Amino acid sequence: MSGERILVVEDDDAIRCGLVDALSIAGYDVAEEQNGKEALERIRGSAGLDLVLLDVMLPGCDGFEVLHEARRLKPTLPVIMVTARGAEADRVRGLSDGADDYVVKPFNARELLARVGAVLRRSPGRSNPLRALIADGIRIDLDRREVRLADGGCSDLTEREAEILRYLAAHRDRAVERNEMLRHLWGVNARRTSTRTLDMHVSRLRDKLGGGEACIETVRSIGYKLSDRLQPEERAETEGP
Repeated sequence: MSGERILVVEDDDAIRCGLVDALSIAGYDVAEEQNGKEALERIRGSAGLDLVLLDVMLPGCDGFEVLHEARRLKPTLPVIMVTARGAEADRVRGLSDGADDYVVKPFNARELLARVGAVLRRSPGRSNPLRALIADGIRIDLDRREVRLADGGCSDLTEREAEILRYLAAHRDRAVERNEMLRHLWGVNARRTSTRTLDMHVSRLRDKLGGGEACIETVRSIGYKLSDRLQPEERAETEGP
């Protein structure tokens, strides 16, 4: 049983009940809403949500409005759009505005559950055992937001700097696009926001980690990647030399 809490936002009673049943059987803790405005109140007031399944055509306010406000309120909360509006323009809009996935009705329940599991696994907002990263005498305590260097130097990380490191660590198998990080960590539409905000944070973070790209690599025309030399402390301790 997984136990993650999922909010289903769907005004069609039959579809909503089917989604709730399928997710509950799979072991998720499920809440449900039929109205866009009420869904937003639930998102605003709940600290325990792990993912939202969101229809587009809703009373109160539509799914795109809910998505936009959810990204502002909780930038790392995963959202999967589930809708009959399968036109390319709608899919592009949903993904560009910050949806983590877009499922078109009618859909197979097993496929939907697989997509839910995939989004939860790569979500930086999920419960994460990662507490520290180490490399060549550097130790980054993400809980305390503190960096200790091999020469004895120590500096504090801002909350945003720690979020950047957690996000890169959660996606360490690939280069992460600047727009993706702006969308997930800042909750902004990257198409209308300068990437300099992210670049400046990374630059200051590199200075605290000893300078240069030793810990955070720049991938040209894409974004950033966590260096292989920087490893989770638990993994480094158990693997040995």
